[in-house]
Amino acid sequence: MASDGYTPAELMVAAAAREIRDGEVVFVGMRLPLLAFLLAKATHAPRAVGLFENGVLRDRPASEFLVTMSDGPNVTDALWCTEMREIMALLQRGSVDLGFIGGAQVDRFGNLNTSYIARTPGNLGRGFTRLPGSGGACDIASLAKRHVLIMAHERRRFVPRVDYITSPGFGDGAGWRNRAGLPRGGPSAVITTLGLFRFDPESQEIFLASMHPGITIETVKTETGWPLRVAPSVSVTPPPTPEELRLIRSYDPRGFWTRGKE
Repeated sequence: MASDGYTPAELMVAAAAREIRDGEVVFVGMRLPLLAFLLAKATHAPRAVGLFENGVLRDRPASEFLVTMSDGPNVTDALWCTEMREIMALLQRGSVDLGFIGGAQVDRFGNLNTSYIARTPGNLGRGFTRLPGSGGACDIASLAKRHVLIMAHERRRFVPRVDYITSPGFGDGAGWRNRAGLPRGGPSAVITTLGLFRFDPESQEIFLASMHPGITIETVKTETGWPLRVAPSVSVTPPPTPEELRLIRSYDPRGFWTRGKE
């Protein structure tokens, strides 16, 4: 628990909620993004609509806490319960404004790895650890109008080049998505346990936009595996307001996603 009463995860939820705009169609997922969606709905984005990979579309919060997206309360009172392929078709036709994804590794152009970690950095041919894979993450990263990454910030996760691109960011930099046949989308933000990051519109390289309270630029740089760019006007991430914190805890009353063992 942070000294001022909130956990890093609760701060990340508040930061993620601010990425959601009113009226948007959001590919939600679970854990912190789900809480962020609920918080946005209760505050500044009441007309946002949430999609779930299992085929559920909702315009109101579930009546009970969810552990998985297929829990009964997520189906009850849903706008639409359909097949996974119908939800993925919304992505394909460009109807999804924002998606949230997470992963094991991210690099300086926002490429995400959830597939293989090389035992020798950068060399899968010398052995690797197999991870869960993509799920719907590659579809979101390829086809949503924009996506946001949420993950822990550690040097072993923030690498110059991911060992394997499961979900594309900006590839090797400016122009890559167009060359790869992905004319829309790309990551718009990365929210970590240390700060909030954006992407330079020209080079499409990640940069530090704001540090979380109590975190220094040097700490962020130390936990990043390449020379990190920092915004000239780098700021401090606004912490959750008392009302935001009250809402987050009402959605996760036991701290299952946000407070761990605390």
